[in-house]
This record gives sequence, C-alpha cells and structure tokens, in this order.
Amino acid sequence: MIDEGDAVPAATLRLSDGSTIDLEAPGATVLYFYPKDDTSGCTREAQDFTELAGDIATAGARVVGVSRDEMKKHDKFIAKYDLKVPLASDADGALSEAFGTWVEKSMYGRKYMGMERATFLIRNGKVAKAWRKVKVPGHAAEVLKAIRL
Repeated sequence: MIDEGDAVPAATLRLSDGSTIDLEAPGATVLYFYPKDDTSGCTREAQDFTELAGDIATAGARVVGVSRDEMKKHDKFIAKYDLKVPLASDADGALSEAFGTWVEKSMYGRKYMGMERATFLIRNGKVAKAWRKVKVPGHAAEVLKAIRL
C-alpha cells in the first residue's frame, strides 16, 4: 500500500481526453480513485472536481479520476455530466492494486472486492498527501487547499 512520502509506481496513464500522464513526471497530480461511473457518490465527486478544475490548475496541479470502468463507459459518463476532469481506466487493476485501493468491502453482510474511494496528491513522483476512505462532501475543496500549501 502506498502512503505519504512513498514513490509512486512507474505508470503512464492514457486519459479520456486523449492525452497521457506519467505519474513520475515533475509537477503535481491529483489522482483520485472512485468505485464506479454514473453512481451518486462518484458523480458528485467528479462534479466537485470539475467545478474546481480551473482553481486546481491555477494552483499548479492536474486532476485525474481512476476507476476500473472501461474507457467507453468513461466517455459516456463525461458526456452525460459535462465533466471537465479526465478519467483513466484501470481495467486490469494494476494501478489500484499498487495504490492499495482495491480492498475487501462489506454490504449487508456480504463481502466482496471493490474500489476504495481514495485520493493522492502526487508531487514530482512522490505521494505528498493521501486521503483514504474519502467522504465526498467538501473533499475536492480540501484537496485544493492542500495543493495550495
């Protein structure tokens, strides 16, 4: 599991906007993991990051959302809600495994594997700040505040 101060794994992500991002590259990236496109909490989180995307860019960072959904599903999600943050697909699970966000969950007594809602502020290839078990309300604003520090 990756934590604050740790180097990020070598990974180049293909994003929904057609660009790529190298997690080890200089600069700042907000990488947020979320369970599933077009669900209430995930939609709200994406909308909150979209609302603050300009401020986050002005503060010197780029936001990228990651789930295990396929790119076609991401494209529909982005179009439906006019999202302004790019999304990446972790269909094979390698990235979520490396960051420790693919975890055992429980609902109504049934255990299953799923994506933990977590966010990582990456600066120059290292995790500067990690938020695990994220609660959506106010989270994007909290991330923006941390970028500005």
